Amino acid sequence: MDRCDHCLLEFPERDAVHCDVDGRAKVFCCGGCCGIYRLIHQEGLARFYDRRKWKSGGPPVFSGAKAIDPAPFVGLVRDVDKKSEIDLVIDGIRCASCVWLNEKILEGLEGIDRVRVNYITHRAQIRWDPRRVGLEKILRRIESIGYHPRPWAESEQFRKQRGETRDLLFRFGTAGFVSAQLMMLSTALYAGYFQGIDMRTKLTFETIALLLTLPVLLYSGRQLIANTISGLGRLQFTMDSLVTIGAGSAFAYSVYSMFTGGEVFFDTAAMIITLVLLGRLIESTARGKACDTVERLAGLRPRIARTIPTGGERRTVPLESVKTGDLVEVVPGERIPLDGTVRSGASEADESLVTGEARPVLKGPGAGVIGGSMNLYGTFVFEVTRTGKDTVLSGIIGAVEEARASRPRIQTTANRVVGYFVPAIFVLAASALFFCLLTGAPVDRALMTGISVLVIACPCSLGLATPLALMMFTSMASAKGILIRHGEMAENAGKTGHIVFDKTGTMTLGRPLLKETIVLDPSLSREDVIALAGAVEGLSEHSIGHAIAAARKDLTIRPDALAVSGFEAVPGKGVIGQVQGKRIVIGNPGMLSENGIPVKRDSAISLIAKPHEKEGDTVIYVGWEGALRAIMVVSDGIRDEAAAVISELRRMNCTVSIISGDNEATTGAIARRAGIGDAVSGVSPIGKKEVIARMQEKGTRVMMIGDGINDAPALAQATTGVAMGRGSDIAMESADAVLIRDDLSLIPTCIRLSRRTFCIIKQNIFWAFFYNVISIPLAFSGLLHPIVAAGAMAASSLFVVGNSLRIGKM
Repeated sequence: MDRCDHCLLEFPERDAVHCDVDGRAKVFCCGGCCGIYRLIHQEGLARFYDRRKWKSGGPPVFSGAKAIDPAPFVGLVRDVDKKSEIDLVIDGIRCASCVWLNEKILEGLEGIDRVRVNYITHRAQIRWDPRRVGLEKILRRIESIGYHPRPWAESEQFRKQRGETRDLLFRFGTAGFVSAQLMMLSTALYAGYFQGIDMRTKLTFETIALLLTLPVLLYSGRQLIANTISGLGRLQFTMDSLVTIGAGSAFAYSVYSMFTGGEVFFDTAAMIITLVLLGRLIESTARGKACDTVERLAGLRPRIARTIPTGGERRTVPLESVKTGDLVEVVPGERIPLDGTVRSGASEADESLVTGEARPVLKGPGAGVIGGSMNLYGTFVFEVTRTGKDTVLSGIIGAVEEARASRPRIQTTANRVVGYFVPAIFVLAASALFFCLLTGAPVDRALMTGISVLVIACPCSLGLATPLALMMFTSMASAKGILIRHGEMAENAGKTGHIVFDKTGTMTLGRPLLKETIVLDPSLSREDVIALAGAVEGLSEHSIGHAIAAARKDLTIRPDALAVSGFEAVPGKGVIGQVQGKRIVIGNPGMLSENGIPVKRDSAISLIAKPHEKEGDTVIYVGWEGALRAIMVVSDGIRDEAAAVISELRRMNCTVSIISGDNEATTGAIARRAGIGDAVSGVSPIGKKEVIARMQEKGTRVMMIGDGINDAPALAQATTGVAMGRGSDIAMESADAVLIRDDLSLIPTCIRLSRRTFCIIKQNIFWAFFYNVISIPLAFSGLLHPIVAAGAMAASSLFVVGNSLRIGKM
């Protein structure tokens, strides 16, 4: 029999395919493996064969001759920053090296922006430039190296988690039942050791014990053994290696003792496996509990929707077929299928499971609705604005999963320690064995001492210390209405020393209204100014622009009668647009001055503007053709909870500031009403970023809270960026967390949750080190039996699991 140099499958010599690769003769089971082997070497990825963990039955080779159909994948592609992005499942992944190979082979394609493959779920997130590379080429690339891509379904992760827990339950149940029988047999053997026992009876009991131990090792412990064999082939040692070699040594010595008349320890081998599986079962159950929030959110999405075609009858269609712009009807008691805007009817919606808001939210014409929330009382029709991965619900689920996949710095450090820990334990175990033999101890006692050292060492507790706490952190935050986008948030938010709030839409309600329009040009009416300014601001994403645009609804002139061309938005300053041959400039005094419209803050203008600015209102200047034509006053009330939140943050030893592109008087007025002493005004988006950077230069960890496009640079610069849930997409993309519920009181909650999480992570890591420092010397000295050692090792992991679950009690 020959062994394939690619997939390592054994096959008859007569079927061999011989190829010359880089001047070396290689043998393969088929032409597909030969082609893949050549491609991997041509791409400079030959390290894959040194890194892979599987040593037999490699990844299935899917024939590349059959063209892959991209049709099932097209509907999953979403647009992100002018790039395309998709989630796939890659079948055939067997180890971390498979992940590495898929990432490297795709990163080598021109146009690929980012590739992330999750080893646990086999989920790949791929982002690319559609102008430089197509989806079909990406899919073919994956197949060309022997793996098979298929569409990702969110439920797969939960099915996989449940399947893993169920498998562990069966394996633990088998091991536990058999171990109980072994303990009864061992009791008889131990009694015979002290009181005497017939040799034939003893051998019968030992034979039964041997037969009972086999299913524990070969079924319950099969994954441990497979992982150990895979690791030893590369001289890599893991927690599984410690357990398998410890249990295997006890089993092998017991078989040897059966023929030499010594004592057997089959119960030790079985109990080691049983206790390890118990710890892993509880760990898997805890992971499942941490996933419950996301799974519950995923279950909120209905599978069908009732659409109303133009001029047609209502139709019930699959959710996947609904497109942006479609009209959908929702009756009382139904879940709203997608995000949209109410067009007719009215009701109240329960958004508690999505946003954490406990009170029903009134929904009338023009109000936004969130997919997955429950319609309570009335029937309404809404226009779909977001579908698929672009919905709020999908964004929450995706961000939570991404946060769980990211690693805080403390976890990276812990993982490096684990890498050195296991080899050191093997050295200590061997040293304990030889030390006992050199001091004249019996072979069985020396072996039990070495096994105890192997088994009691627990890198698992160190490896679990951060990931499990992080999973609980993201789940708890999501349940409270805080969407965590990056795992570093768990570490950084709790260490925040300075908190900076944006003014408009963050410290204020974000629902500004046009309070007053002061016309300076006698030839114009108030209606003329609102119509022209509203037409330009109708293209703006800023909340102040929305307020001016919304004021047009009371005009006799139709809003769509004024066409706008050459629209330009200058973040932090204002907007420009061409209407009826006039170049309309709207914004702050600097914006107008830069465009040839001088705004002199003389006595007349000051008398108009200053009283409004002192009340915290925003004064907007409108001009065209070189002259200032009008002043518009926009009022946005401060949030009800603002003052209480600021007071609470001060009690948490945080310095608080407010920052705005608005003028000094308006910003200062809002700051005083909120109880904030430090106000920074008149700064551009880049200026906000520079202010944050200067704070960080003093060694302070800064949290920035904002909602607009103009806040994005500062959110990205801050140690922790938090975006308001109703803010712009760019702001949310730049932030580390998003407040799904529009409530500033979530900021102190987030900080407390972060502090508690990081405290528990440190407790977990301390316990993991403390446990090993105390327990390993005890095992080395021969004071602990392997069964006790296995129990202690499982208890160590259970402590970490239980401690991490305390995050959910906050």
